[in-house]
Amino acid sequence: QVQLVESGGGLVQAGGSLRLSCAASGRTFSRYVMGWFRQAPGRERDFVATITRSGGNTYYADSVKGRFTISRDNAKNTVDLEMNSLKPEDTAVYYCAAGDRGIYYYSLIAHEYAYWGQGTQVTVSS
Repeated sequence: QVQLVESGGGLVQAGGSLRLSCAASGRTFSRYVMGWFRQAPGRERDFVATITRSGGNTYYADSVKGRFTISRDNAKNTVDLEMNSLKPEDTAVYYCAAGDRGIYYYSLIAHEYAYWGQGTQVTVSS
């Protein structure tokens, strides 16, 4: 089992940047595929980015491609999301997620991730 704690959210103007961090408990962090999802009011939880167990490959939603970067440090049990050129439509609660069983390489599907953080609010003003 793994516990996840996100940090780094806040209020930023459009065009600005934020870096979210997710710290994971446990000694087997490298066995988990990690992902970031977001949920805006009245919307479903949407995929943002995912990174494979080794960190060698990353995948992004089209809406964030070229602006967001996901990375992980298996020695520190952390996964980060660097967000640049933020837009008001990026406003949401951002969740870190970890998945193991049932995920062969990576996943864009929320229900395939077994563990979730509590979320951190990102608000982008226009």
